[in-house]
Amino acid sequence: MDFFNTACQSGPFTQEKFGLCDDQNANRAYVDTTMPDKWVATVENPARMAVTFTAIDKCVIQDADEPGRGRCDGMLTTEELLYLIELKEQKTSWRQHAIDQLESSIQFLLAHHDVRRFRHKKAFACNKKGKPFVTVDNELMLQFFRDYGFRIDVQATLLIVAS
Repeated sequence: MDFFNTACQSGPFTQEKFGLCDDQNANRAYVDTTMPDKWVATVENPARMAVTFTAIDKCVIQDADEPGRGRCDGMLTTEELLYLIELKEQKTSWRQHAIDQLESSIQFLLAHHDVRRFRHKKAFACNKKGKPFVTVDNELMLQFFRDYGFRIDVQATLLIVAS
């Protein structure tokens, strides 16, 4: 399982702002730079760093692969940053499912790759129809970081940090 498969990647994107979309059909998630109304998550990139998007669901991990195991929609990477992203558009009962999919994706990623070179590792549960920012339980955040070395966040704005 290759999370850095170039056939599943697009970019790099250097815009200050762009969006991540998932049309909730048989197609994979993708980046959009022109239609903010379609964006499930907004990526803010003030330093205009080169950001690569990788479609995880329906590309790195096909629907028939690993039955019963969740997987997130996509991944953003720079030289020092790795963000896993789950995109949702439900009004209720979405948060825990998104976190479970991110957790499963991290397990797949860590089983197949050494990600120590990435200084910033985060998992984002994003929902276009939810509140713009949801506080994540401190204990969940701490346990998630201890278990996987990733910070977890529930919000629809992803800030690309420059080191």
